[in-house]
Amino acid sequence: MGDFRVAGLLTLGYLSGGIPTGYLVVKRLKGYDIRTRGSGNPGTANVYRNAGPLAGAITLLVDAGKGFLPVFLCQRLIPGHPGLDIAVGAAAVVGHNWTVFLGFKGGKGVATSAGVFLALIPKAMAAAIAAFALAVWLTGHISVGSMSGAISLPVAAALFGAPALDVAAAAAAAALIVFKHVPNIKRLRQNRELGIHGPSA
Repeated sequence: MGDFRVAGLLTLGYLSGGIPTGYLVVKRLKGYDIRTRGSGNPGTANVYRNAGPLAGAITLLVDAGKGFLPVFLCQRLIPGHPGLDIAVGAAAVVGHNWTVFLGFKGGKGVATSAGVFLALIPKAMAAAIAAFALAVWLTGHISVGSMSGAISLPVAAALFGAPALDVAAAAAAAALIVFKHVPNIKRLRQNRELGIHGPSA
């Protein structure tokens, strides 16, 4: 495993994750900076609520791809090194959450993390997506769905018999996603968190 290849893949992961999808999509389709609308978050939920379903869908798919593709590439170029696959995925999530292209401020990492774990543990990720959809349907809150999906991921990974390293990575990702949603949790407790069609994320 060459040092240059490892460094290149980690850099690729960070830069791929750092592509400010929501910002670019809304700027192109609507002509304004998504950071000036709603919650100011450039992630899928805020884009969907403020710029519409097309912009939201594009942001979701590209953000997921930003996580999936670097990990998939790593698995093909340097197979048999699961720790490196996880590190590249982590770099993509860090790049999304703290992107160099927007002054080290980004989204909450939900879609990008989903892409990472779709490459790493697809069965568990499918279960997490189902948990996300169910929670959004029951509560009407994307934030609740995001946290429910994140928390269910390491549980599903363990139930499906995923390697301990993948389960630990899923647990770490879930903890980060919940942490990034602390403002949403506060609004939920105060009954101020707006629903799926509300203007803030």
